[in-house]
Amino acid sequence: MPRQFPKLNISEVDEQVRLLAEKVFAKVLREEDSKDALSLFTVPEDCPIGQKEAKERELQKELAEQKSVETAKRKKSFKMIRSQSLSLQIPTPQDWKGLPTISPAISPTTPVLPGATSQLMPAPYAMPEFQRVTISGDYCAGITVEDYEQAAKSLAKALMIREKYARLAYHRFPRTTARYLGQPWADTTPLEEGLPDFHPPPEPPEDPYRLDDAPPNLGYLVRMQGGILFVYDNQKMLECQEPHSLPYPDLVTYTVDMSHILALITDGPTKTYCHRRLNFLESKFSLHEMLNEMSEFKELKSNPHRDFYNVRKVDTHIHVAACMNQKHLLRFIKHTYQTEPDRIVAEKRGRKITLRQVFDSLHMDPYYLTVDSLDVHAGRQTFHRFDKFNSKYNPVGASELRDLYLKTENYLGGEYLARMVKEVARELEESKYQYSEPRLSIYGRSAEEWLSLARWFIQHKVYSPNMRWIIQVPRIYDIFRSKNLLPSFGKMLENIFLPLFEATINPQDHRELHLFLKYVTGFDSVDDESKHSEHMFSEKSPSPDIWTSEQNPPYSYYLYYMYANIMVLNNLRRERGLSTFLFRPHCGEAGSITHLVSAFLTADNISHGLLLKKEALMEEYAIAAQVWKLSTCDLCEIARNSVLQSGLSHQEKQRFLGQNYYKEGPEGNDIRKTNVAQIRMAFRYETLCNELSFLSDAMKSEEITALTK
Repeated sequence: MPRQFPKLNISEVDEQVRLLAEKVFAKVLREEDSKDALSLFTVPEDCPIGQKEAKERELQKELAEQKSVETAKRKKSFKMIRSQSLSLQIPTPQDWKGLPTISPAISPTTPVLPGATSQLMPAPYAMPEFQRVTISGDYCAGITVEDYEQAAKSLAKALMIREKYARLAYHRFPRTTARYLGQPWADTTPLEEGLPDFHPPPEPPEDPYRLDDAPPNLGYLVRMQGGILFVYDNQKMLECQEPHSLPYPDLVTYTVDMSHILALITDGPTKTYCHRRLNFLESKFSLHEMLNEMSEFKELKSNPHRDFYNVRKVDTHIHVAACMNQKHLLRFIKHTYQTEPDRIVAEKRGRKITLRQVFDSLHMDPYYLTVDSLDVHAGRQTFHRFDKFNSKYNPVGASELRDLYLKTENYLGGEYLARMVKEVARELEESKYQYSEPRLSIYGRSAEEWLSLARWFIQHKVYSPNMRWIIQVPRIYDIFRSKNLLPSFGKMLENIFLPLFEATINPQDHRELHLFLKYVTGFDSVDDESKHSEHMFSEKSPSPDIWTSEQNPPYSYYLYYMYANIMVLNNLRRERGLSTFLFRPHCGEAGSITHLVSAFLTADNISHGLLLKKEALMEEYAIAAQVWKLSTCDLCEIARNSVLQSGLSHQEKQRFLGQNYYKEGPEGNDIRKTNVAQIRMAFRYETLCNELSFLSDAMKSEEITALTK
C-alpha cells in the first residue's frame, strides 16, 4: 500500500479545534462580505494588545501570577535554563522536550555543536566579531509564564506540521529549525539530500533539445481516485487496488492540521507573543544596522571584483506575457507591422486575416502608438481591482493583440511571443548576472495542452540558460464548467497532472514533454484571490470526481489537490532520478486569511508579487533601495535570497553562491560570490537560533516543573 500521512485518531481536542476553526472561517466570511474594493488593501490596526479591555485583563492575570506559587516554580526553572542559553544556541540532536544537560555558560561566538552534551567544542567555522544586541530577563516577551508556555507549544506544533508536509513532497525545510524540533533527519541525512532535484543546464556543446536520452518505459498504470492520481505496478495490482508505494496526504489529517493552524491564529497568548517578538526583532535589526553598518560596509569594500551589479539575481515572479517591458513590446509591434504587414496572422470564420487587416479592424496605425496608449503598465488603481489588473494584458485594450502577441496557441503557433521571449533571454544572457523564472499557463481544459506547450518550446527553441519555467494553473474551473468544457473538477485535475505521470513513467513515448519538464521547476496557482467561497474545505467536502456544480472550489480545495498530486509525482520522479517540482502559489494578495493557512501547509514558498511593472529587474532593485533606504548589503542579501528561492540547479547555486550555500549561517555564505557581509549572515543565524531557543527553553521549563511536582 502507498505510504501516507499517519492517520490521526480524532480526539476530543481535535473536535474542539475543528469547531473553533469553523467559527474562524465563518468570521472571515462575514468580514469578506463587509469589505469594499479599497479595504482589501488597507492595513488595519491589528495589535492584539491594543484594546483597553485586553490590557486590563492581562494586568489582572499578571498580578494573579505574581501571587502564584506554581508560577514561581516555573519562573525559577525557566531562569535556570535561560542562564545557559545565550544569543547563539545551536540545538543538539536530542528531543527538545528532553531535559537539558547542565554545562558552563559559553560565549556567543562559541556555538554548541550537535552531539556536544557535556563539554564545550570548538566552533566549526569562524564566527565574525560584531556588536550584538541581547536582552536579559525571564522570557523577553512581556507576557505571563503560562501564556508563554502555551504560545511556545502552539508555535512548535505549527512548525512540526509544516515540516511534515515539506519533507514528504521534497520541499525545503530549514535544517536548523528541524534540529530544534528534534527531527532525526536533520543530523542523520546528508545536507544535499534535503534539496529539491532541479535538472542542471546542458553544458556546451550539448544540445538542450536532445530527444534521444529518454529513460525506458516502466509499464506502470495510472488511475485517479478521489482527485489524486495513483500509480500501479501492473494490471493485476490495479485490479487488487494495491498502488505503488508513493506517499500521499491523508485528507482527514490535512483538514485537522488546517484546523489547528486556523485555531492558532485566534489564540490570544500566541498572537501577543508573536506581535511583541516581531516588533522587538524589527527594532533589533535597526540597532544592528546602527551598530554594525560600517563594519559590514568595510567587509564589502575589501571584497575584490564583486559588487551589487555582478552578483547573481533572479526574478522569481514574472509571467511570460509580461517578461518584456512595455517599450520592448511596443517596439516589437511596430517592427512586425513595418516588416510583415501582409503576413496572414489569424483566421476568422474561414477567412484569412493579415496583420494589416488586424490593425485596420481596430482603427489604429502602430506608427502612432506610444507607451501610454499601449496601456500595459501597472497604474495606481491596478492592484486593488483585479479586473483592471487583468486587462493590462490586452495591449491598447484589444484582446486581438493579446491573442496575437502574448499567446502560445494561435494561428502562428505562438511565434511572436516566442520571438520576444528569446529577445528577453538574449538580454539576460548578455547581462550575465540576471536570471528569470517566467510562468506559462496550463488551464486543464484538455490533456493536449501539455504537448502543445512542449512543442512550442522546442519548435521555437525558447530554451535559455538564464531562464527556468514555472507552470501557473488559473483557478477558473467555474468558467470551463459553465461552458460545458469540463464535466467535473476531477477531470480538470486529471488533464493537468495525468500527462506528467505518463511522461514520467514512459518518457520514450512522450519525448517532447519529457524534454520540456527538464526545464520546469515548479507550479503556481493564480486567480483573483478576493473572490471568496462560502464553502469551507473539510473531509466532508465533495470529492473532485463529483464536484460537478458550476461553483468554483475554494482556494484551500485547489491547493490541497494540487499539492497532493505534486507530492505523488515528485516521489515517482525521485525514484526514477528525474527532476522534482516545487509548489509556489500566489497567496496573500487580497484573499482570506484561510489562503495563508493553506499555503503554510502545502507551499515550498509563496511566489507573490505585482505584474507588469514599468522597470526591468535592475531598476526594481534601484527603486526599492530608494523607497526603503536599502544599503548595498541589503540589496545583495535580497539577490542572494532570490537565487536560493529559485529553481536554479544545485550545481548553479554552488557556482553562484558558493560550494556550501545549502548550509545555514556564515558557513553557507561565500562573500566572494554573494557580496553579503559575514556579519549580516551571522546576525541572521544567531537571531534565528535565539528565537527557536525561546520556544525550546519554554518547553524544557515545563518538563522540569512537571518533574518537580
